[in-house]
Amino acid sequence: MNRFVAVERALRTAAPHQLLDALREVLRNRYAAESVEFLLADYGVTVLQPLSPEVSATGPVPLHDSRAGRAFGAQEPFLEEPADGLARVHLPVTVRGDRLGVLTVTLPSEDVKDSLPELREIAEVLGHAVIVAERDTDVYVQARRKDRLTLAAEMQWQLLPGRSCSRPEYALGAQLEPAYAIFGDNFDWSADPDRLMLYITNGMGEGIEASLLTSLGINALRNARRAGIPIEDQAALADQAVYAQYRGTSYLAVLLVEFELSTGRMKVVDAGSPRMLRLRGRSVEAVDFEAQLPLGMFEETDYVAQEFHVEPGDRLVFVSDGVHGVAAPGGETYGEKALTRAITATRLLSAAEVPHAVLRELSGHRGGPSPADDALVVCLDWYGRRGASPAPEGD
Repeated sequence: MNRFVAVERALRTAAPHQLLDALREVLRNRYAAESVEFLLADYGVTVLQPLSPEVSATGPVPLHDSRAGRAFGAQEPFLEEPADGLARVHLPVTVRGDRLGVLTVTLPSEDVKDSLPELREIAEVLGHAVIVAERDTDVYVQARRKDRLTLAAEMQWQLLPGRSCSRPEYALGAQLEPAYAIFGDNFDWSADPDRLMLYITNGMGEGIEASLLTSLGINALRNARRAGIPIEDQAALADQAVYAQYRGTSYLAVLLVEFELSTGRMKVVDAGSPRMLRLRGRSVEAVDFEAQLPLGMFEETDYVAQEFHVEPGDRLVFVSDGVHGVAAPGGETYGEKALTRAITATRLLSAAEVPHAVLRELSGHRGGPSPADDALVVCLDWYGRRGASPAPEGD
C-alpha cells in the first residue's frame, strides 16, 4: 500500500471525532511528520482556531497576520523557511471552494519537495472527511467558535449551505454579521448540471422570532425548488407557507435568482429589500428589478420573474438592508456610493474574500464593530461555460 492510500484509508475508517488523531498517526509513520495541526476558520473569519487546543503550540491564529492565514487567503501552500532540519508547511483545507481552515505539517526539510503534492491532496481529503464527520459529531463546529453563539445564530448557521463554493462557471462567497449573534439574514444556494439557484434573505424582527421566520421561509423555498417548480412559483408557495403561519404579521424579504449555466441568462424575483450591484470592468452599477411584495405579507400573492444576463468577468454583489441602510454616527447612510467604493476597492480579491472585506469597510463607516442590524454580503464571480453561446445584448 502506498502512503497516500494509507492516509485515505486512515481518514475513512477513523471515528468521526478522531480524524486528526488518525491523520497525525499516519503522517508520522508514513511521512516522518514531527507535528500535525488542524486550524479551522471561526464563524467571523477573523482567526484560525486549533481543533485540539490542548496540544496546539500557538492557540488561535489571526487570519490577517500569520503564515497559516496567508495559506488560507491565497489558497496556496505556504512553506516556512527550514530550521534545525525541519520545515513547516501550511496547507489550505478546502472542499469545492468552501474554505474550512488550514492543515499545518512539520516534517524533515529534505522531504518537503517530494511530499508537497501529496500533502496538498491530503488536505483536500481531510476537508471532505470533516464534512461527512460533521453529521455525527459536534467536534468541528465547536472548534470554529471563538465565542458562544446565540441560539438564533446557531439556527441561522445550521441553515447555510457553506460560506463559499466554486465551479468552472462561477465562484461564490458569503458572510453574515454579527457572526455570533445573527438572527434574520440568510443565504442559500444550490446547483444542478444546468442551473444555479441563489436566495438572499432578510427576515423581519429580532432574535429567535426572526430566526424562526427565516427558517420557515428557506425550507419552504427549498421544498418548492426540490419539487422542480419554477422560480416564480417557488416564491408563491413560500409566500403561502409564511402567510399561513403568521397571517401577515411577519414577512420575509427575499431576492431569488436563477442562473442558466450555459448562457448566463438569469431569472429574478425581487420580493423585498436585498439589493444587487454589478461590477463589469471597472464600472459598478446598482441593478434594479421590479419590486414585488415580501413573502407572507398578503394571502396568495402572485410573483413574476424578470430576465437579466451576466457576461464572463462580471461580479455580482448582493447585500441586505443591514449593509446599504446602515447609518454612521453622524446619520449618513452607507448607501450606494460607499458600496460602489468598497466593491471597486476589493475587485482584485477572490469572491470568497470580498464579503468579509466589504463588512470590514462597513464597520469603519458604522464607527464600531457591533452592528445594530444583521448585515449580509454575497459575492458571485461569473466565468461562464466554455463554448457557451454569448448572451443577447441589452444588459
